[in-house]
Amino acid sequence: MANSTGGHPWQRVTIEPQSVDAPLSQAAVFLVVTVADSPDAVAAAKDVAANISDIVKTVGFRDLSAHLSCNVGVGADFWRRLTDVAPPKELHPFREVRGAVHTAVSTPGDLLFHIRAEQADFCFEFERQLLDTLGDAVTVVDEVVGFRYFDARDLLGFVDGTANPTADDMGAAAIVGDEDPAHAGGSYVVVQKYLHDLDSWNRLPVPSQESVIGRTKVENIELPDVEHGQKAHKTLSTITDENGVEHDILRDNMPFGRPGHGEYGTYFIGYSRELWVIERMLERMFVGDPPGSHDRILDFSTATTGTTFFAPTRSFLEGLGD
Repeated sequence: MANSTGGHPWQRVTIEPQSVDAPLSQAAVFLVVTVADSPDAVAAAKDVAANISDIVKTVGFRDLSAHLSCNVGVGADFWRRLTDVAPPKELHPFREVRGAVHTAVSTPGDLLFHIRAEQADFCFEFERQLLDTLGDAVTVVDEVVGFRYFDARDLLGFVDGTANPTADDMGAAAIVGDEDPAHAGGSYVVVQKYLHDLDSWNRLPVPSQESVIGRTKVENIELPDVEHGQKAHKTLSTITDENGVEHDILRDNMPFGRPGHGEYGTYFIGYSRELWVIERMLERMFVGDPPGSHDRILDFSTATTGTTFFAPTRSFLEGLGD
């Protein structure tokens, strides 16, 4: 995403976002760590964050067509340990969302490393070098290896990410603008790991699956919203404000799984210009709209993690090394 001025509000300042807008890759690693409570550990984490592009270059030069990238997200509690700069206006720890049946849990995380490439070995080697450099300064609290599944489908069999914004709309949805000048060019990031009960899901007839998702399974055609009764997932995850304006987020979800362990899931990662958009989406899913009418996808997919981060600009990260 090039530096720019004029045009959309998010473009009115000189910015250098991280690779938020990188296209969906063939492979990804989602790495969440906590940083030890010591000055040396914070210094090590700060040094790695400031020099993350050097690790990308060290690994990525081997085949530039692999398009290796890594976005770094900083958790709310760790922000004040990392820098004296006031945190972004909306940044706070993930707030648990408890519905009558299902709960969006809140789990720890100081730093997020969202690693993407067209080849899985590049993600592997980058993560290996990253963790070697961090050493005992951090503890890994979540590590998920994702892969692209056929034509960008999740393990439930549906295309994922169809509603993602494109072109200029992508920046307008995912990149902070001059409403928070100190953090313009950054992005709020929410991650959740969902585990699927595929046996139960696959026993559900395809027309019933389609009514849960709100799209046809094979053709990926959007189904009409229901006028009464239970809303589909695609409806509950569409956020419109009190003025009738729809607010998008940028999803880069990836399937993951270990068939030998009976583990199948989707790693949700949403980038947003405004954190409240994702929070309202989760409230509609878990509490329901109206309350008590939760997203039926949750009857088959359980959220086992939930953490909020802020991905600052490249220049902000590099400045941590000064």
